Amino acid sequence: MDNQGIMAENQHKTDVVIIGAGPVGLFAVFELGLLDIKAHLVDILDRPGGQCAELYPEKPIYDIPALPVVTGQELTDRLMEQIKPFNPVFHFGQMAESLEKTAEGWRVTTDLGTVIDAKVVVIAAGGGSFVPKKPAIPGIDAYEGSAVFYAVRKMEQFRGKHLVIAGGGDSALDWTLNLQPLAASLTLVHRRDDFRAAPDSINKMRALVADGKMKLEIAAITGLSGADGALHAVALQSKEKGDYTIPADCMLAFYGLTMKLGPIANFGLNLHENLVPVDTEKFETATSGIFAIGDINHYPGKLKLILSGFHEAALMAQQAFRYVYPERKLRFQYTTSSSDLQTKLGVAQNEAA
Repeated sequence: MDNQGIMAENQHKTDVVIIGAGPVGLFAVFELGLLDIKAHLVDILDRPGGQCAELYPEKPIYDIPALPVVTGQELTDRLMEQIKPFNPVFHFGQMAESLEKTAEGWRVTTDLGTVIDAKVVVIAAGGGSFVPKKPAIPGIDAYEGSAVFYAVRKMEQFRGKHLVIAGGGDSALDWTLNLQPLAASLTLVHRRDDFRAAPDSINKMRALVADGKMKLEIAAITGLSGADGALHAVALQSKEKGDYTIPADCMLAFYGLTMKLGPIANFGLNLHENLVPVDTEKFETATSGIFAIGDINHYPGKLKLILSGFHEAALMAQQAFRYVYPERKLRFQYTTSSSDLQTKLGVAQNEAA
């Protein structure tokens, strides 16, 4: 293929480009689709779901309306099913690197050279790109991805393993409780006998230790030993025991996350403590045609909840319509009673009735 062919393949034109394919970005596709607005999404991850799918795909979420309990992956799957009628286009494994004004709206260019022209830009990038804090353990790189992990994608991966979990926050305690029944053995390692997690989780962990169902080591991790990416033991150091090792073939390290705003910081938007200020009528930034929804935005009274982001997406879509279809009058409709909306969703009329 010649250079012109490559350029054409990497150039796209749509109504709205959404930066971020987490739950809020996905629901924005639905709200926009109801208004006949087409969307492309850009996400640095290789799949939809954002933090939900990346950091806690199997961890239960309890505050999604009408779903008493749902995992991050299940929520992502349901949102993907919901937006299927609107055929969104995804650009995964790419970072929105630059944003420039055009005669018709905006142009977003990714770090892989993908160019997307749109009338509206919606930033739904959560808090930016979240990168796990890597512990300063010599030689840890050799075990990453094979025996050392910073997130749980599949719980079954740890069944029958001699597992070490490092950390003292909610993630470390939550996964200790969730994985203890699956692991052949489980040891929680933390520098202090003081945890930054929910009291109920701490109490349950201590009960498992008291019952001999897991171990707690108050120590620092000083090294790993093994061969060819296979982990055999974890070296520890404590005041009481000095230097010693414990057997392990898998380790989960939860030392927190570092948030990197990335190129969004260079988009020329006014930022407030690395967040994007918006109004609460349209969730538009100070720059016309650029919106911010979800954890990336800031306004008085902001709550960083997925359900808040869903509300923001709905109001954003109403204003986006005015940019995409300036000649048309916006008519508000309910999905429960509008045959037009039900047709878009592929709902049979007798089913809707």
